[in-house]
Amino acid sequence: MSRLRLFAKGVRVIDLSAFLPGPLASLLLADMGADVLKVEPPSGDMMAQIGPRDAAGRPVFYGAVNAGKTLRRMDLKQPEIRREFLQLVANADVLIEGFRPGVMQRLGLDYLVLREVNPGLVYCSLSGYGAEGPMAQVAGHDANYLALSGILHRNGAAAPAYYDPPLADSAGSLFGVIAILGALRARDADGLGSRIDIGLADAAMPLQLFPIAEHGVTGAVPERGGGFLNGAAAYYQVYALKDGRHVMLGAVEPKFWTAFCTAAGHPEWVARQQEPLPQHALIAEVADAMAAMTLDDCLARFGAADCCLSPVLDLREALASPHHATRGVVRQGPAGDSQVLFPAHVDGESPRPRPPLRRDAGSDRPKHFQDKERACPT
Repeated sequence: MSRLRLFAKGVRVIDLSAFLPGPLASLLLADMGADVLKVEPPSGDMMAQIGPRDAAGRPVFYGAVNAGKTLRRMDLKQPEIRREFLQLVANADVLIEGFRPGVMQRLGLDYLVLREVNPGLVYCSLSGYGAEGPMAQVAGHDANYLALSGILHRNGAAAPAYYDPPLADSAGSLFGVIAILGALRARDADGLGSRIDIGLADAAMPLQLFPIAEHGVTGAVPERGGGFLNGAAAYYQVYALKDGRHVMLGAVEPKFWTAFCTAAGHPEWVARQQEPLPQHALIAEVADAMAAMTLDDCLARFGAADCCLSPVLDLREALASPHHATRGVVRQGPAGDSQVLFPAHVDGESPRPRPPLRRDAGSDRPKHFQDKERACPT
């Protein structure tokens, strides 16, 4: 067994969430060895209706984010099903839900109720704007969270541009996993669970650590194309090539910029790295030089220069690249599906593929929830 699978071994997770943020969090916990029971309404997770299907008709996106879990369909609006669900909670360690605030309370399954059933439960809510605040009931998706966080304002070319992949959704998943693991660690000390409330819009803010710190000191507001991370610097820039390909230059440190300028045959550029931003004139000069080269020319000239220059690859090229082929983060699962695995090598071992989603249609508790019985109030 991979040692990664021991990190959360024995942790029992109930996942009530849908789409990406909650299911991605429980997927990562499953990768670390947790037993995850995905509880869906009778109609299923709407994610299963989105995106392509494989040759067998299975939804690709839904399968990708739920592999390695056990599925149970339950109508939590029915009293007898709620009692069954409470028994599951009594024997769980973690519950993840992604409803709008107030939904779990209307179901009679909010944190205060579940804490009575299981005082050690770690309850993690992932909602758009958090459980409390003026926007708690407002609908949103990733692009909305980025728009309200100040990120979209400064990214893009002629107009703000949203992101693929979704930054706030993914960051919320990661912060959720971190908080859950921390809460389990705290429970080891005092036996008590925790209520974790994560707003996906909030999760976008730590991604802006540097500009927020700068704003606190100077009051500066980052503008589109005004900083080195979003197109204002010649040394951190995408350049077009003669054959229609592109390269990314990330020569932030002076030693890398010097190496680039030397290999480009333009040592006079070295001293200009510290020109004020935006560096329009220098960007234009570098762009003209790069536009005279094909990708093969560019790789031959800069390949040994150690200057942080990379070809811009499409997904097919990226998956076939020696780096990703060697690291094994993307591998084929047992059903022939392409899986993006937990990106950590533990004790020299790369992550292993996940088993497919397992359906548990019985009325009894899943096998992995049957040990360490706790009394469940009726």
